[in-house]
Amino acid sequence: MTQSDCGKPNTNAPEELSQFGFLVGRWRCESKVKGPNGVFATHAATWVGRYILDGYVIADEFRQTTENGELVQLGQNYRSYNSNKGVWVMKWHDALASTWLDLGPEELGGVQVSDTSITFRHHVPPDLVGKLFPPQSLFRVTFSNISENHFTWQAEVSTDGEKTWEEVQVIEAYRVEDG
Repeated sequence: MTQSDCGKPNTNAPEELSQFGFLVGRWRCESKVKGPNGVFATHAATWVGRYILDGYVIADEFRQTTENGELVQLGQNYRSYNSNKGVWVMKWHDALASTWLDLGPEELGGVQVSDTSITFRHHVPPDLVGKLFPPQSLFRVTFSNISENHFTWQAEVSTDGEKTWEEVQVIEAYRVEDG
């Protein structure tokens, strides 16, 4: 896949779409996930972002496997910006659980973009409710260290109404060059 295979933003798309434009392309990832025993395990992953729907939306697929090649996480994010409301509209589709999740909904504060990071909150993914986290848990996701060839994605969980946050996953992503 070359960068040209990833599409381009529509010239009429909101300029805010560029805030997630760094995701467009192909990424090799190292994902560290905290297990139920509190120990982090490292998994290989890929992240592939594309402009879709005539360049008005960014779709980015995340795929994570164990060292034996077993697929443990697979899904796609859809990211668009609603100019009329001045908010991001983002959803995660978990292909393995066949569930949808709102990312950064307005009732949880939306998406905060700064010069150095992008942060948003979301509810517990439906397939994890009661298994790993209580239903009232919230996740906080932060993209940081964003550059042309690298970014860090961090997920934290709060089970006590956002008094404390615990890191549960960190992904280091490295751009895969065309060719």
